Amino acid sequence: MTAVLVFVGAMVGAPLRYLTDRFVQSRHDSLFPWGTFSVNLAGCLILGALAGAGTALPSQVFTLVGTGICGALTTYSTFSYETLRLVEQKASLYAVLNAAVSIIAGLGLVLLAFTTTVALIG
Repeated sequence: MTAVLVFVGAMVGAPLRYLTDRFVQSRHDSLFPWGTFSVNLAGCLILGALAGAGTALPSQVFTLVGTGICGALTTYSTFSYETLRLVEQKASLYAVLNAAVSIIAGLGLVLLAFTTTVALIG
């Protein structure tokens, strides 16, 4: 059952990642990978909220949404690849900003969502 939940979640998360990435990136005339940046931060927010909910949610919800959807929605490999491409294109400032802001904002959003969810659930 766990594998089925992950699979179903990934069937939602993967196309959502692709469509969101293309939608966001098409609205920016920049080398910066706004699409990947956006989906990764959205995933951080969702996972932080799920972690904050803890045992208030059935484990199947975390499996479906956290592992399945967020696992397919977020992408460390594309983040790494796009950062390397920025370096190759001599856009070193964008590469450093992409790496630093992705990590700092991602951790910040996980913390924000986690603490907000804990406070709301109490």
